[in-house]
Amino acid sequence: MTDRRAVLAGGAALVGAGLIGSARAAAGVRAPPATTPGPTATGAAGVLTIEAAPGRSMDVHVWGPAGEAGTILFSHGAASSPRFYDRVLRPWALAGYRVFAPLHVDSTEHPRTAEFAGLASWRARLEDMHALANMVRREGAGTAGWIAAGHSYGGLTALTLGGAGATAPDGFAGPLSRPEAACVIALSPPAPIPVLITQEGYGQLRVPAMVQTGTLDIVPGITATDGEGWRSHLAAFEAPAPGGDRFGLVLEGVDHYFGGAICRHDLPGPMQLDRLADFNSLSVLFARGFGPAGQDDARRDLRDRVADRGAVRLSTR
Repeated sequence: MTDRRAVLAGGAALVGAGLIGSARAAAGVRAPPATTPGPTATGAAGVLTIEAAPGRSMDVHVWGPAGEAGTILFSHGAASSPRFYDRVLRPWALAGYRVFAPLHVDSTEHPRTAEFAGLASWRARLEDMHALANMVRREGAGTAGWIAAGHSYGGLTALTLGGAGATAPDGFAGPLSRPEAACVIALSPPAPIPVLITQEGYGQLRVPAMVQTGTLDIVPGITATDGEGWRSHLAAFEAPAPGGDRFGLVLEGVDHYFGGAICRHDLPGPMQLDRLADFNSLSVLFARGFGPAGQDDARRDLRDRVADRGAVRLSTR
């Protein structure tokens, strides 16, 4: 299985060796092919195929009902796949959200992944999410707006949809953000990487956001490895000016993959399921409070959970 920690190995590797190519070369193997999701596989209701860009189609995995609570667009981590996020996406679906999660070209399960080395995958991710947003608009599933969400590389993708000033990749035309993005849920987004985004770029985030990390969320090549490196995942929480309804969530003893519960099911564990349940609960409160519906009681409940001590530390600014 590809070591996804090597996928985001720093700005120099992004330009020189390629964002995804270096990780695959190191692993020398591909992940097993995905199966069509269903109630017995991931809980996804099915898969849609849409055009992401001229000459390139995209599979979109769908969780949830018609979206009584709202719509979430989710971007998976580098080299991963939507099917490795059922423990995040299913709780959102059970809370009434319809979740659309595309399979990006940097996934080891994508049939054309070799064609998108280096920053070509960044352009393709943005194309994917904009194509998905256009589909949601045409179908009327997000007429009141939607929530952008993602993990790691996908967290950066989601934050960019919400206005964070990422670096525009060569060949991408038009705005990077979307006005329909009402808020962002970002699990462990990367520390600033100059060829993708700077600290100042994170500071341009224009919508409410929940940014999550854990005290074991150390990614060699991206974060410092001195035991405090996990804090850099909070850049998107700390960089914007105060007063924008941003929440920073720190989970004690949680690593980049919740012990293999998300993104990388090949890890030996143990899975950090208690803290993942805490994230699920708080992210639903955030979505209800700051998504298009904007429920005042959910906002109050979430602010009541703010705490600077314990296994679940929630800050706001």
